[in-house]
Amino acid sequence: GPRAVADLDAGRFEPTCPRCGADLAPGLVGEDAPADPRNVYATTKLAQEHLAAAWARTTGATAVSLRYHNVYGPRMPRDTPYAGVASFFRSALARGEAPRVFEDGRQRRDFVHVRDVAAANVAALESARPPEGALSAYNTGSGEPHTVGEMAVALSAAHGGPEPVVTGEYRLGDVRHITADSARLRTDLGWRPRVGFAAGMREFARDGLRGD
Repeated sequence: GPRAVADLDAGRFEPTCPRCGADLAPGLVGEDAPADPRNVYATTKLAQEHLAAAWARTTGATAVSLRYHNVYGPRMPRDTPYAGVASFFRSALARGEAPRVFEDGRQRRDFVHVRDVAAANVAALESARPPEGALSAYNTGSGEPHTVGEMAVALSAAHGGPEPVVTGEYRLGDVRHITADSARLRTDLGWRPRVGFAAGMREFARDGLRGD
């Protein structure tokens, strides 16, 4: 469930079991897990799936939803809150500033390269697989979680600094760990991510941002 403000204020960022209080181990989340959006952005994403499914049922068509995880790569827009944490950090480095990492930097995300995301779109469009129901949802991630702190360090090192700063600040709507199981996309559509984390971050650190 949602994290308590008192815990976040005290720097206790890891969620605990609501029954016994024990630490929880993060894992990969499949498409069939119950949807529980924690902020407006996530809520609108889920609403789009519902609208697409309603259209498909009404018209007798089918729809595919690719649930992108933390997409990064060349030509990301700079200085925008909608492009994700990788763009924030890259924009800071372009200004000569240190990336500011929220919480303790150990929150896990799935960073997937934009070329792999493009390939997933092509796979979905060209698939001859018979649809199952009005809407098929596919997680679209690398399958290799990394912490936000790891990403900031890798990006700063490839760019030539400055080193990231861990602030301890938080945003109430953030989920501690968001990591997807993309096995369904691999099995059903034959998709595979090709760009590894280290190589992708090195490329991203050198390439320009849209708006430069």
